[in-house]
Amino acid sequence: MKKIAIIGASYLQNPLILKAKEMGLETHVFAWGVGDIGESTADHFYPISIVEKEKILEKCKEIGIDGICSISSDLAMVTVNYVAVNMGLSGNSLSCTEKSTNKFAMRNALSEKDIPCPGYVIADDSVNAGSIDLEYPIIVKPTDRSGSRAVTKLKTKAGLMAAITAARDVSFEKKAIIEEYIEGKEYSVECISYKGKHTLLAVTEKFTTGSPNFIETGHFEPAPVNTDTYENIRKIIYAALDALEIENGASHSEIMIQADGKIKIVEIGGRMGGDCIGSSLVQLTTGIDFVKAVIDVAMGQEPDLTSDKAHNAAGIKFIFGQEDADYCRDICEKYKDLVVESDIEEITDRRVVDSSSRFGYIIVAGEDEKRIHKIIEG
Repeated sequence: MKKIAIIGASYLQNPLILKAKEMGLETHVFAWGVGDIGESTADHFYPISIVEKEKILEKCKEIGIDGICSISSDLAMVTVNYVAVNMGLSGNSLSCTEKSTNKFAMRNALSEKDIPCPGYVIADDSVNAGSIDLEYPIIVKPTDRSGSRAVTKLKTKAGLMAAITAARDVSFEKKAIIEEYIEGKEYSVECISYKGKHTLLAVTEKFTTGSPNFIETGHFEPAPVNTDTYENIRKIIYAALDALEIENGASHSEIMIQADGKIKIVEIGGRMGGDCIGSSLVQLTTGIDFVKAVIDVAMGQEPDLTSDKAHNAAGIKFIFGQEDADYCRDICEKYKDLVVESDIEEITDRRVVDSSSRFGYIIVAGEDEKRIHKIIEG
């Protein structure tokens, strides 16, 4: 039996664990032992933090794994690629890892290839409010985190240093990046790559809380964009993936389409999108098993992109408080035939500050695109 290592054991990784087992692979899962679901669903679990890449490499050599992967986590991909490179397995280079997990390195790589993205500056120890040569409004974010953590929009210099401090506090390298704010509609793009050949699987419309933190409230597929825009997205994203050296595995690109139709890249991760986009929405709308494709590539095989029966539309709506919870319960009651999955937590006084602190979600899918869109838009 072939063996696959999976980095992370949370609910985000569980679809990967279950799919690998379904494919007849022996699963070896690495994560800090905190009682996550993957600790029990894996064939073998090792309580080693996902950031301890040297220890994980040593154990993977001992096990004799045939592939390694993760989904929905930039941090996990650092270890995935480190192990893959050192064991000669399918993955991406260490150079790619830096470019696809660090927003400053990413901006530099994209700018060098003239790929459209916002203006930017690094915010390290030397930064001060007077030294920022960007027009307001601006966005401040950590260089190396995802999930809308410590993202702030500012219209003036007021609050700039506090926003930088907040971003640096959650950054692993204790740095922030400051970018020009781009007006427009935000989308995400899901791709799978194998030996440098890219395939665009889906474009997803994104809904957020807006300024100042831009936490996702929902996602909808297929995004309502015309054919010309779709092909322009494909062209720009493929060029960006090449610039970041993403050759194998999933990628999740976030883009902004401005009122004049121009596209700018917000950021790109060399991994599957979170928020159930990759693990659920893509398959619901395209019929392509994205999770299986990730495993195929990790095992050094060309991904199976066979399309099974798909819905015309699908979406996910997230819960931020009691009003959202009541709305989602009402949807579950009124449209039972549309609800694919629901997870509604008890509402507490916890403040939603990023995607990890929301109170659950519902996933809906069906043939009436307008109805699905209306449900997600809320």
